[in-house]
Amino acid sequence: MLCCFVLYLLNTLLYASLYFRWQWNNSLKMGLSISNIFDRILGKQEKRILMVGLDAAGKTTILYKLKLGEIVTTIPTIGFNVETVEYKNISFTVWDVGGQDKIRPLWRHYFQNTQGIIFVVDSNDLDRMNEARDELQRMLNEDELRNAALLVFANKQDLPNALDVNNIREALGLRSLKNRECYIQKTCATTGDGLYEGLDWLSNILKNSSG
Repeated sequence: MLCCFVLYLLNTLLYASLYFRWQWNNSLKMGLSISNIFDRILGKQEKRILMVGLDAAGKTTILYKLKLGEIVTTIPTIGFNVETVEYKNISFTVWDVGGQDKIRPLWRHYFQNTQGIIFVVDSNDLDRMNEARDELQRMLNEDELRNAALLVFANKQDLPNALDVNNIREALGLRSLKNRECYIQKTCATTGDGLYEGLDWLSNILKNSSG
């Protein structure tokens, strides 16, 4: 009798667990559906953004300044960070990919379906400007990125030897760039200066693009 009662109790608990899981899944689906409906009504768009640049350019600091509105302690990114940044009815899925030289060949694995590139350059690091240019130009020649808009964050503008926009454009070989939307924005990741101005430009470009 005791064995039968225990089996009955376990059966009851199992069915109850399955029922509540089914109810939970249905609630989640309904919630997602309602969320999708509101997104469509409000005209919200989802865009995939790839943020790259040499190591120590300030990519991860920028990502979390945009995401959290504050400075976080960072370490060199080995692999990637991914966050969703909501801005002006656009949901940016931002992939922040490590910039160390041994990691850069992996950038191409993130190219597919990318609609916008944020290239972060240390405006104060004149010794590595040619290296930054070579990596950027190599990436812009990739077929999968041919339609991606390019936003350059000329970062660390608070430092004394930081290049201005015109010199950054020249140094990165962007003066003769054709058939691609491109904008260079002066930024300081630690204060947030210039970050949202850059996102304004990117938002407007991507809203008007197909897909």
